[in-house]
Amino acid sequence: MPPRTAPTERQRRLGSELRKMRTAAGMSADQAAGLLGLDRAKISNIETGIRTISPERLRTLACNCACSDQAYVDALVNMARPNGHGWWERYRGSLSSGLLDIAELESYAVWMRTAHTAHVPGLFQTSDHALELFRAVLPSLPEHEIALRLAFRAERQQVLEGENPPEYVGVVHEAALRMQFGGRKVARAQLEHLLTVSERPSVRLLVIPFAAGTFPGAGQTVNYLGGPVLQLDTAQVDSSHGPEFLGGEAQLEKYRAHLDWMERIALAPEASRDFIREIANEL
Repeated sequence: MPPRTAPTERQRRLGSELRKMRTAAGMSADQAAGLLGLDRAKISNIETGIRTISPERLRTLACNCACSDQAYVDALVNMARPNGHGWWERYRGSLSSGLLDIAELESYAVWMRTAHTAHVPGLFQTSDHALELFRAVLPSLPEHEIALRLAFRAERQQVLEGENPPEYVGVVHEAALRMQFGGRKVARAQLEHLLTVSERPSVRLLVIPFAAGTFPGAGQTVNYLGGPVLQLDTAQVDSSHGPEFLGGEAQLEKYRAHLDWMERIALAPEASRDFIREIANEL
């Protein structure tokens, strides 16, 4: 496994939360260093996610910052505990760190809410559908990286399988359902797969038809990953240069409002399945 050269998004988030806690209490980095018996450089490295912090030091910092939200502190402590290497680490050095960060955040999510207007959710894509998407990337990907991405996508999808998967609510626009990536046969198989996964007890798949009109965030893919406490939620959005991860209070509130709106105008689960079935029968 290649050595890690940069912190993961989860590590950066922990550092960011610790910096937020310290500054909210009016404590300087030098004061925090003295309190924890560390030098100033180590505090900086902790707050940027480069260096870890022990659970004991984290609780000391929280206590001296008068942080009374025990559930929040406990969640931070769990983030700070060594947890070995997740399956995604096997791909480090072969795939972008952003893709690995998505898998890591999904693996720790308590629940998920997503919205897709142009693509079927990645966690529900068939291999043939995903293959067509990966072949349409610019600059073009070599065949070996396409194979890696397909294998990685398949492992990501396992997060919604097993005995205790996170609750998942996915909003999909009619536009995404009508995209014939790979032709009619591949498109129909993809829709039939959506019908199958939508029957899982932990999954609610909701369709927004064209007739529903406009809504905020139209055209944007949103993956909202629920943390153990509200403060540790993460919104991930796609951009032309890769995934962006958002954890600011105002940012999270905005995307929760977007998802609330989309879910309100979407068809109910059973009506959504009927809608998907109608489109599949047209192919």
